[in-house]
Amino acid sequence: MALAEKTEKIWRGIVSSDWNECLCQSTPFDPITFIYPELSPRLDVIFKRYTGNLITLGQAAKDALEMLPAPLSKEQMDAYLDVSFRPYRGVLELIRWCLKNDILFVINTTAFQGYFQRASAKGLIPPGTVIAANPSVNYGSEGKSPFPVYSIDEIEDKAKVSATIMQSLKIGPSQVVVMGDSGGDGPHFAWGASVGAYLIGSMTKPSLERFCRERGIKMDLHFGLTYEEGNPRDPAAETQVDFMDLTPVIAAVLGT
Repeated sequence: MALAEKTEKIWRGIVSSDWNECLCQSTPFDPITFIYPELSPRLDVIFKRYTGNLITLGQAAKDALEMLPAPLSKEQMDAYLDVSFRPYRGVLELIRWCLKNDILFVINTTAFQGYFQRASAKGLIPPGTVIAANPSVNYGSEGKSPFPVYSIDEIEDKAKVSATIMQSLKIGPSQVVVMGDSGGDGPHFAWGASVGAYLIGSMTKPSLERFCRERGIKMDLHFGLTYEEGNPRDPAAETQVDFMDLTPVIAAVLGT
């Protein structure tokens, strides 16, 4: 069933954003390294390879999960979330602000669906947020939502999800904001540029800058830190960025 058929609400616009290292400090594989810290070096290599567009997301998820002695359980995911759910400052407030102002917020990410299923069950994700995530770790839905959960099997699916939601809600591309941080968001940005969406680089990595530069894609805004080639991340500085500072930008773009 189409999104518009499942909710009668009239939405003014859409923010479709990556999650890991864009809205929060974690990577998609952090729940695994929390339980199996000895796997961290190998998983870090896999993460950098697919965010740098060197391997597919499907291959990355397969390689990561094949390292595990057993599937990641609900209890293990809960243990991780209890100590490591770390959105950047103002992110949850920004999502609530968007929803309050009739802007649909879509977390459009390569992170595992199971992460968001358990985070939602714990009340960590604002109700009404749409989730598009990788189904490789999935615990099944709990409770009812007017919104479907979308699957991101490859990074190209992010753009497909945004296009599907935009068309379902009959929202024009000028009412869409796309946000990402790395080359893994490149195809999403390419789609956004092709239709005229507003593009925000958040904690922008060189891989996204390179993807956009090579294809003549111009970001409309760099928000938070922008990293140069070879420079390490600065997690302490990232925590000083307040995502509520995006509200006047989004309001101006979407006319709220």
